[in-house]
Amino acid sequence: MITATFQGHTIASSADTVYLEGNHYFPRKAVEPGALEESWVRTLCFWKGIARYYHIRINGSRLPNAAWSYPRPSPLARRIRNRIAFETAAGIIVREQS
Repeated sequence: MITATFQGHTIASSADTVYLEGNHYFPRKAVEPGALEESWVRTLCFWKGIARYYHIRINGSRLPNAAWSYPRPSPLARRIRNRIAFETAAGIIVREQS
């Protein structure tokens, strides 16, 4: 089981993550309802495609652009389609739970 937590609060938890380039991509249904707020930020990865970013709202805190997904990834990255990854530099801890 992989979890993403912020200040002790679980944002996402799943045994079905896809690990790619140092990030666990969680199924959207594994993310706590109401935790994601859409951002206007988009970035382009030369091999994955266009990433859509989200702010995280948890425990009264707002972490800007701390999560992202690839709604329409390139064929090479199709395994991460509509999955959510989290920015660990924002203080989110992603780790395996025993």
